[in-house]
Formats: sequence, C-alpha cells, structure tokens
Amino acid sequence: MAGLASTTGAPVDYQSLRFEHRRHPDQDAAPPARHPVAIVGAGPVGLALAIDLAQRQVPVVLLDNDCTLSTGSRAICFAKRTLEVFDRLGCGDRMVAKGVSWHVGRVFFKDEQVYRFDLLPEAGHERPAFINLQQYYVEGYLLERAAELPLIDLRWHSQVTGIAQHADHALLTIETPDGPYTLAADYVAACDGSRSSLRQLLGQEAHGRVFRDRFLIADVTMDADLPTERRFWFDPPFHPKQSVLLHKQADNTWRVDFQLGWDADPVEERKPEKIIPRVRALLDSIGHEKVSFDIGWASVYTFACQRMDHFRHGRVLFAGDSAHGVSPFGARGANSGVQDADNLAWKLAAVLRREAPDALLDSYAAEREAAADENIRHSTRATDFITPKSEVSRLFRDAVLELSKRHPFARALVNSGRLSVPSTLHDSPLNTPDVDAFEGPMVPGAAAADAPVVGAGGGESWLLRATSAAPGEAVTRFTALVFGSGEAARRSLAALAEADLPLHVVKVAASSDAAGLAAKRYDARDGTVYLLRPDQHVCARWRQPTPLAVRAARDRAMGKP
Repeated sequence: MAGLASTTGAPVDYQSLRFEHRRHPDQDAAPPARHPVAIVGAGPVGLALAIDLAQRQVPVVLLDNDCTLSTGSRAICFAKRTLEVFDRLGCGDRMVAKGVSWHVGRVFFKDEQVYRFDLLPEAGHERPAFINLQQYYVEGYLLERAAELPLIDLRWHSQVTGIAQHADHALLTIETPDGPYTLAADYVAACDGSRSSLRQLLGQEAHGRVFRDRFLIADVTMDADLPTERRFWFDPPFHPKQSVLLHKQADNTWRVDFQLGWDADPVEERKPEKIIPRVRALLDSIGHEKVSFDIGWASVYTFACQRMDHFRHGRVLFAGDSAHGVSPFGARGANSGVQDADNLAWKLAAVLRREAPDALLDSYAAEREAAADENIRHSTRATDFITPKSEVSRLFRDAVLELSKRHPFARALVNSGRLSVPSTLHDSPLNTPDVDAFEGPMVPGAAAADAPVVGAGGGESWLLRATSAAPGEAVTRFTALVFGSGEAARRSLAALAEADLPLHVVKVAASSDAAGLAAKRYDARDGTVYLLRPDQHVCARWRQPTPLAVRAARDRAMGKP
C-alpha cells in the first residue's frame, strides 16, 4: 500500500490503480495464524472500519477479492454525519476540500419549479449538509489513510471461499493466486457488498422488496455554469413520464440519473448514441444549448429495499450493503454503511480488550437493524412516489406536485428522496433514560450536534473536534460534556471525578460557547452534563449527575449488566 499517493504532485487516477497480491507468511502457517479481526471487503465500509479499529490499537486483516478501487462515480452523496466520522478517521478535511459542498435542492414538475429546500438552514456547523464526491476518491483517500496505519494488513486477490465458526473464533478459507490457505479470527466483519460471499456461505438471505424499474446513471464532464444544487425533475418535457436527477461532482463532472422504465434494454441504454441525446435535451431545456460535454462512465441499474433478518451471526457481523440495501434516492446506502462501521468499531475494540462483555456486540445488531429499517422505510416511500406503479398513484402524485407550487402543506408530501440524516437510536439498550426534563432533539440515542467553540489556544474550533479521541488512543473513551462555569458546573465536575472513570471531560463554559449555540442545541444550563459514547451518540444526560449515576450509565453503555 505504500506509495499510493502521487510523488509528482499530479492527481492520482484512482480508477486505474491496480494492486498486486503478495504472498503472506500466514499462507504457510500451521496451525492457521490467528488475528483479532478479519474484515472482508475493502470498499468504503470495510476501509472505514479497519481505520477506526487500527486507531484504537486493534490489529486488522483486511481481505479483498479484487485488486482495484471502484469504477465510475457510484455512491457520491456523503452527508454531514458521515463527514464527521471521516474527521475522526483522519481524512475528513481532504474529502471536503475535493468534494462539491451543497445544501440546496430544487424540485420541478414538468417545466416549473415546485419548491426549493435548504438542508442546513442554520449557521454554526463545521461540515456542510452534503458533499458530492465520486466513490473512487472516497476509497482512495481512505486507502491512503489506511496505508499510514501499520496495524492494517490489507491483502488483495483474497477471496473468502469458506467459513467455519467455533466457540471462540471463526476459521476462514481464502483463495489466492498462490492457492488457498486458512486464517483464524476472533471476529469477522462482512463488508463485502450486496453480493456478499459471506452471507451466501452462511446460508443467509436479505428480504425485502425489489422495484421493477430501470435507471440510467451517467458521469458527464462539462464546463457548465450551473449552481451546485440538487435538481430533481418529475415528468419533464425533455424526458416525459419519467424522472431525472442532476448533481455536480468534483472535476467538473456531473451525475445524471434518467428513469427508463422496466422495459428498457440495459445494454442498449448504456450506448453513447442513447445517452448523448438525453443529456443534450436536458441541457437545452435549462438554457445551456451551446455547452459541450463528454460521457464518461455509465450504467443501468435496478434496486431493492431489503435487509438481512439479523446483522450478527455468531462471530460474524455484517455491515453496509452486505447487511442492507436501499434505493439511491436519499443517499442512504454508503452513508448508513459508514455509520455501521462507526457503531461497530468501538464495540469490537472494547470487547477485544475485555473492557466489555461479548453481549455489547448484540447492541450493534439491534441498533443498526433499527437504523436499516428507518432507511428502508424512507427509501421505499421515495421510490413509490418517484415511480408510481398505477394510474391512480400517478394521478395522486401529480396532484400533490401541482398543489405544492402554491401550498406549503403539499410540499411535505413531495418525496424525491428524504436525504440521509443519522438515525436516533431511541430504543437502544445502551441508553440511560432521562430523569430530568430536557427540550430539543439531543435525546439519549441521538448523534451529538456540532457547534462553534473557542479552542484551547483561543482560536476558533468545533465542539465535535473537542470530543474526538487522539489518534492511537487505546482506551474506549467516553466523553462528558459539562456546561457552564458556576457552582453547579463545579459540583458536576466533582461528581465526574468521584465516579473515577476514564472519561474525557470537555468543559463548555459561556466563554468558550461564544455564539451560545452549544448550550442552545443541548438545552443546557450551568451544571448540565451529557455523556457521549465513543461514536458520539448521546447515552445519558443530567442536570446534576451523581457519581453513581455516571458509573451506572457508562456501564450500561458498555453492555454490562
């Protein structure tokens, strides 16, 4: 993996990279070599999980059956929450610098704008609502970060062809260009995509709904003077009776999705002579008749909204597309996969270091199965609205779109994809229920909100940056946010000290909360304490905690009885 980045300063062509198989000493080991964690699949989810574990000082073997990164843009919309995860992995700045930031979307019906929405209407967040960045860049940046971490052993051309589970480990059979070998792992993370070989080897299936429709997806390079917005058309004159989605990506590349209908020929529709007239018609309709363009990658896809019944099977834990799948409307696929990895990494690290019981991993399955259900529900509703399957459904949809031009109540019914937001883990067994009254969305189970704060050196900083663990910090670190600087705050700090836990304490005084947004977003007053898990989800909060309450909440969040 060394030397992945360009040494000349020229951009790296991530789509053309090829990685060699290198024979590993494990292939000659007898008995089979044993590792704490084996991750199968080096896509965004597997790479994110490997980096997170390695930063927590957990050695990882990362196996991939291929020797390349993704081709074509594929997943492009990465949400604020995912960018905050990438920050903790050490590559968020690079993603945002390269990606196209956006937060405004516009919805059209026929040739009229129906309405405009803003996904980040308030100030005081470090990260944008979304960036658009081709998947091969995301994988490339993650791969380069992984190359900096010696605890990640990435093995290309390594196809898992067998698995046997035992009481305290799983035994993998791995096929390589040098022949097969076996490898033992305490735990296995299946991040090997929608056609997961591990899911098949364990005899598991994903259940749900397959949608009978086809979509053309194309990367179009052009120098068009268009705003960086999400544009979605229902039944436009340039593509009647269907839908079209337009996004800008990095490198002056635009992503266009054309609904085709179930009867479309996938082979024919990928041909340039079919794609070019569609793109030309779109550009003509928005006043860009003279813009020239080139077609890059293109694909025709169908999709399903489905998931496995259970994400944990003994020593094997499923994450990302191997566990669940959704339609692309709402950008919930890659984002939910990265958030799976974020949820799983700290729990695996805690269990392997014997800080927590094995049962903590059951909470991974429970929490992320609930998140998958939420994503599937939103994705299914969006797909039904975008692709009505009966004349009655189409009449209802078109009536809603017409009404939404003038009536705000109708806009709530328009669904071109409810865009990805982090799931609030309301029913998590790791949450401590409130005993005090609070207002606002920062309930136990919610992902922590960011806010501007004054940094240690007096400069501008961000609340979530202050809660992040230092790279290489081995402990499973929980963070206590302590608001205020008065007598109540001093009592809260004393209670945290008496609890005698390895907590990272972040003081949010009025002087550091210069804009007052942190206290507002957390409904905090002097002495208020929020306990955050290592993945920055709230697990408990108090107006004035006791040492016993803090210890009990931390134990509960670690899966201890």
